[in-house]
Amino acid sequence: MTKKKLSKEKLKKFEKLLLKEKEKILNQIEQLKNESLNKTLRESSGDLSSHTLHMADLATDSYDRDFSLDLVSNEQAVLYKIDQALKRIEEGTYGFCLECGRKISDKRLSAVPYAELCLKDQRKKERQNQ
Repeated sequence: MTKKKLSKEKLKKFEKLLLKEKEKILNQIEQLKNESLNKTLRESSGDLSSHTLHMADLATDSYDRDFSLDLVSNEQAVLYKIDQALKRIEEGTYGFCLECGRKISDKRLSAVPYAELCLKDQRKKERQNQ
């Protein structure tokens, strides 16, 4: 099976989508960092007095911080996939399933520009992970 590469116009379109998504995620990570990860528990609670914090307040703050760290971790995983997709554009392999080698539909790439798998293989992977 010969692989028909995407046109230069389509590659530019998807590269723009990827770069826009990357910028959006970097901004979200920065915002999360500024809102919660760079603050002490006392600062994030709004209590700047010298009184000790209640244990429930500490638990809530700790949960919020852990939640923010999980969000950042997920965003970093997407950033990695975006960088890999940009690398595939450079290599000329973008738009093809890493599993079976078939073309990934333009519709799927428009929705998830960093998609690595065609829809069939993505569904198979999700079933295996359940």
